[in-house]
Amino acid sequence: MLLSVFVGRGRHRAPRRPATGIVRDVYLPRTADALAVSMATYAIPLLVLDTTHSPALTGLAFALEWVPRLSAFGLAGTLVDRFGPAVVFRAAATVRSAVVVLAAVALAVAPAGQWSTVIVMLCAAVTGMVTEFSYVAGETSGAHASRLAGAQAHRVQSVLLGIDQGGTLLGPAAGGVLLLAGASRLLLAIGALSLTAALLMPHRRAQATANTELARSAAPAGAAGLRTGWNTLRTLPALGVLVAGLTVSNLVVGLLQATTPVTVVTVFGRSGADTGLLWSAAAAASLAAITLCRTAIDRWGLWTVGAVCSAVASLSCLAIAHATSYPLYVLLIGMVMAGEGGMTVVLRTVRTRLIPAPAFASTLAATILILLLPFPCAGLLVALTPPTALPHLITGGALLQALAMSIAFARLRHHPVLRAPTALTQPPAPAPAPAPVSSLGVPPCPPPPPDSPPPSPSAFPRLLLSFWLSLPAT
Repeated sequence: MLLSVFVGRGRHRAPRRPATGIVRDVYLPRTADALAVSMATYAIPLLVLDTTHSPALTGLAFALEWVPRLSAFGLAGTLVDRFGPAVVFRAAATVRSAVVVLAAVALAVAPAGQWSTVIVMLCAAVTGMVTEFSYVAGETSGAHASRLAGAQAHRVQSVLLGIDQGGTLLGPAAGGVLLLAGASRLLLAIGALSLTAALLMPHRRAQATANTELARSAAPAGAAGLRTGWNTLRTLPALGVLVAGLTVSNLVVGLLQATTPVTVVTVFGRSGADTGLLWSAAAAASLAAITLCRTAIDRWGLWTVGAVCSAVASLSCLAIAHATSYPLYVLLIGMVMAGEGGMTVVLRTVRTRLIPAPAFASTLAATILILLLPFPCAGLLVALTPPTALPHLITGGALLQALAMSIAFARLRHHPVLRAPTALTQPPAPAPAPAPVSSLGVPPCPPPPPDSPPPSPSAFPRLLLSFWLSLPAT
């Protein structure tokens, strides 16, 4: 009797534990890390400009942040698969905290001039590299939480994406204000946020699973990790189609990011501050869209929301080339980024459901690397295009985006992952029937889940695959 009372209490208390756990174990560390990363990404180039007064060195510092990021993806995925996301996240956040604190002390005691430039450049390179380790680890933790959420996976992903967008919205402003108080205070704030993220990430040694042990024993290193992620991605045609479409979409976003300063300053006669205001408004629009997508996916499903968001982004991008005023341009940019935010929620939910857990980090690293490659390609296209032809370049990119996303969502129209019912659309579960018993008195083994085997690789469309593989060479 006493035993049944305690068992009953355990049953009633269980539903409250996952909600508390995900906030403490996933959302809070991700929030501190997102603020630190955003402040470092946007404020360190400003710190270089404030220290060196050289626009060329400012651009070099931005490159020094991104080049190590792209080169670190393979190793980051391998380490996360081998040691687990919590260990890698804490190590990366701790290293970033130590680096920026040492840089703050060095700037305080070093004389202004060449030494200050060297210190800030090294700080930019190291923080850029360790940022990717913490990002891949944080995404892997979020994917684990999404798998535990089941039909509510899209809600977990929308919260994580909202945290990232909130960091993008608040980080640059906070970094600019702190820079007014001094470079050392800015770096100390980044270090404090990084250390907070490391301390908030819980230890998960007791939660190791058979999949984690298998990943630790089989995880390759370096470029082999990207090769493993690429091979896994090839066995998931639904995810490959979606990544291919979003790669083309990111090319258009890169074109907009590269041409917006020219358009705002030379075409509309506004200042550089108006360019920053534009992207802050775009981040706010994206954050609002992500929040709305959480409810929309509950009601209409992943495929419908993704298709609508892709249509909004493509049509808005087509209209951008014909914008006649700065307010209209801001509105259209906000609509593009809102559509991109909705599609990102769909992508993150789909990859969480499809990628097997033992190879998740390696596949995630390969996916992120593919999605980021269009940005330098967009910069080269803008550099090679005459200013008078930039509107035609944007229009051509928008048409290509519309074609790629139409093909992608047409291919995914009947895929079970995008058509799977969510928490509000699925019918209530029937009462469990008594388990059948064999002649030996032993219940038979349950059948395997219907969606466990990956889709056939032959379903991957040749057109998108050839375009996708050609992107790094452009």
